[in-house]
Amino acid sequence: MMSPAVALADGPASVSALVKNLLPAVVNISTTQYIGTNGLPYPEPPEGSPLGDLLDEVNPNSGQGQDALREARSLGSGFLVSADGYLVTNNHVIEGADEILVYTHDNERYPATLVGSDDKTDIAVLKVDAGKPLPYVEFGDSDNAEIGDWLVVIGNPFGLGGSVSIGIVSARNRNINSGPYDDFIQTDAAINQGSSGGPVFDMNGKVVGIASALVAQGGNSLGIGFAIPTNLAKKVVSQLTEFGHTKRGWLGVGIQEVNEDVAAAVGLSKPEGALVVEVTPAGPAQNVLQEGDVILTYNGIPIEEVNDLPINVSQTPVGTDVTVEVLRDGEVGDMHITLGQLELGEKLISEARIAQASAPQPDVIPEDDGVRLSKEISDFAGFRVLPITADIRKGLSLQAHVSGLLLGYVDPKSDAAKKGMREGLVIARFDGADLTSVGQLEDLIQAARDHKRSSVLVKVFDPIGIGRYLAVRLN
Repeated sequence: MMSPAVALADGPASVSALVKNLLPAVVNISTTQYIGTNGLPYPEPPEGSPLGDLLDEVNPNSGQGQDALREARSLGSGFLVSADGYLVTNNHVIEGADEILVYTHDNERYPATLVGSDDKTDIAVLKVDAGKPLPYVEFGDSDNAEIGDWLVVIGNPFGLGGSVSIGIVSARNRNINSGPYDDFIQTDAAINQGSSGGPVFDMNGKVVGIASALVAQGGNSLGIGFAIPTNLAKKVVSQLTEFGHTKRGWLGVGIQEVNEDVAAAVGLSKPEGALVVEVTPAGPAQNVLQEGDVILTYNGIPIEEVNDLPINVSQTPVGTDVTVEVLRDGEVGDMHITLGQLELGEKLISEARIAQASAPQPDVIPEDDGVRLSKEISDFAGFRVLPITADIRKGLSLQAHVSGLLLGYVDPKSDAAKKGMREGLVIARFDGADLTSVGQLEDLIQAARDHKRSSVLVKVFDPIGIGRYLAVRLN
């Protein structure tokens, strides 16, 4: 076994030779956005008056009132990926910019055009025309960057110009809730304001990450920075360069995490997979997947965390036939789906949401069947419910697609309350069944009790129509 002292001695004594070859491909980015003043209007003297002519001569914004403009500037970093001037940065560095300027390591300045951007991964591709071949760097395999490996970050912190910092891979596969494809490399190399969009290199001089986010206090790095892994970025960069936008695979399902309680409720021995919350009508998975399914693998790849599914689907070409392994009603089986295109699917979902919001209220409203949960059953479940009458639907402004039973009371000491059930939510499904009456729910709870079920899946909607599953332990 190698002693700690010997292991540390294997760290780089210097990265001077390495960065000397890399610095010329790293650029500083300056953006300008023109924003309305939202302040007092410029004076508007009579047209043709001497004062008006004078103001027009010295102030181009004269007479524009609220439309007068001011400049907002920001700084960031980027890196060249081709000799003909294509470069990569973060989307948030250039988002909303009216002008983009790129400064090279040898202080040359070039205006840049936006080729394409992707807010889901925070990646943008720019193009400069230098009239000559430019130095560039190459992408490496970010999967080879293991915890403890050395990294070099080059960027433009605080607008100071090309700066080099060194650190290690602190962690992999970080999800910081910044987007649907979070899979960050965490590093203790200094990433500060202005470093965003800069390259993160391995010791072979290959780009394995794009500096993107940091944990900061008072604007200063605390030694916790995050980089987009290049194995996620490469396909995005390629599509932005070729099409100006992304073309991602789309499964057509809404999913949520499988935690310990959900795993117990569906019969899994450990938390894994992705729980299907909804299936998009007319989407690729319609008539194949169902609410309550747990997707365990995607094309043979285990879904260990919920983000693994959208990341892998997004990297699969549109039109690909894929196989998903699904747990349904205690049995595991393979399902086959042809992927659609996410960007088109998002339009479909948006149109469906608009249609739902404007849809007339249902003509048929579940009738009050006269049943009330017995005290014994309500104590066992931890809540009480009411049928949704026309007055309740109108009073709560429930979306037309929201149906089921209204939670009228939740025992604050119950597991239902701890899991997020509260008065005013609508229970739409209980243990795999769509709810239509209080009597039906009474029977379902009694059946779960008779079978000594420790927990069940319950789907709830909030009044605006957002649904999620809760795994509720029964008292």
